Amino acid sequence: METPLPEKLSASMDEKSLAAWRFAEKAVPRFWQAAAFSGVGGLYAAFFAVLPDARHGNVFRIIFLHVPASWMSLFIYLCMAFWAGWGLFSAKRECFADSRLSHVMSSALAPTGALFTFLSLWTGALWGKPSWGTWWVWWDARLVSELILLFMYAGIISLRSAVDDPRRADKAVALLTLVGLVNIPVIYFSVRWWTTLHQGYSITLTRPPAMAPAAFWTLLLCVFACAMYTAAVSLTRFGNLLLEREGMAGWPRGAIPAENG
Repeated sequence: METPLPEKLSASMDEKSLAAWRFAEKAVPRFWQAAAFSGVGGLYAAFFAVLPDARHGNVFRIIFLHVPASWMSLFIYLCMAFWAGWGLFSAKRECFADSRLSHVMSSALAPTGALFTFLSLWTGALWGKPSWGTWWVWWDARLVSELILLFMYAGIISLRSAVDDPRRADKAVALLTLVGLVNIPVIYFSVRWWTTLHQGYSITLTRPPAMAPAAFWTLLLCVFACAMYTAAVSLTRFGNLLLEREGMAGWPRGAIPAENG
């Protein structure tokens, strides 16, 4: 039997917030399923279907986590910047419901972006020691700019927690996120602009990938798994933050009305 809709919930949660919450609730299980199947398939292929690299041997299998983590660290930040910018634009147009949802989505993405950035740095160090003879070098532009990205994620999360007023926090975090965008092209183009230990691009849109087909498709499968994980975790966090924002964090799930039809 469905729990009746409390009067407080009905008065405080607008239609757009309810629709967004319902979408997250429906989409999250599907994203988890896709993440699980593609993740298991990617791991199996990475360890058993792809042959050892002629130069690096089995060490090169780290790329099946390192590359997806690195790509997702950049992609998630771009998504955060989009939602942050849209939130500021919506507030300027006095579309406060859209602005609130955009800022909540941007905040929901930040911890997952920080996780993938940390994984990128950690797996990069594991790759660097046997390949370059060192865990880390401070003069390498790719490494340092990726570390700055981790600091940006940490700063955004900390700033959100430090400001009590939600609207002030939304604006401050959005501005910081947009300022941090300047670091994204620095990370991407660092191997072209400067001499670095980091290798050049193995995959581009202008030429065939510089790896075996089996490794290429396995890598794409691992990237897809990380993307589905990001969607599942971020939408779960989005739903929880939305309830917290509306003052309903402790209410049972059944208190949210089911969609008609």
